[in-house]
Amino acid sequence: MIGLIGRVLRRLKRDRRGTLAVEMAVATPVVIGLLLSGIEVTRYVLLNQKIERASATMADLVSQSETLSEGGLVNLFSATAYVMDPFDLAADGQLVVSSISAASGNPARINWQRSFGGGSGGSAFGVEGGTASLPTGFVVRDNETVVVTEVFYDYVPAFMGTELVARSLYNYAVFRPRFSSLATINP
Repeated sequence: MIGLIGRVLRRLKRDRRGTLAVEMAVATPVVIGLLLSGIEVTRYVLLNQKIERASATMADLVSQSETLSEGGLVNLFSATAYVMDPFDLAADGQLVVSSISAASGNPARINWQRSFGGGSGGSAFGVEGGTASLPTGFVVRDNETVVVTEVFYDYVPAFMGTELVARSLYNYAVFRPRFSSLATINP
């Protein structure tokens, strides 16, 4: 009986047929993890680029307007949603457009502010009618107006747990109006 067990053990030791299966069992989770991580990193970078492009595009389009109406702004919001494609700005993001100006030596104030989308985030620059919180070193001079566009997006990873790395992404763009002050918005 002991001789039989010894022969079986020696035969199993020489048998190489199961090596590939063991190697695959060890390597497959590692390869799948690397693949999914690569996809997630690519998605995160693409989303950051889309947010940057959407804020710059919206600020540029608004600043090119001679006059701006509520309906025209809604059309621009729709156009910006296409810039964010395939990410859904209406459901997972928010776009905030503000007109900020200063007059008579007073601090810069937010003339008007409109938003689009259902995501989280309020303007980092303040609220309509209030004093604007400008970035360090940025000054709005008397009788000058700037258009600020902010994009917030609630990033949720596709493959990882949502509570683990979900976060709100943010970008803003500041443009000076080209043809008029845009201190008011028409109904």
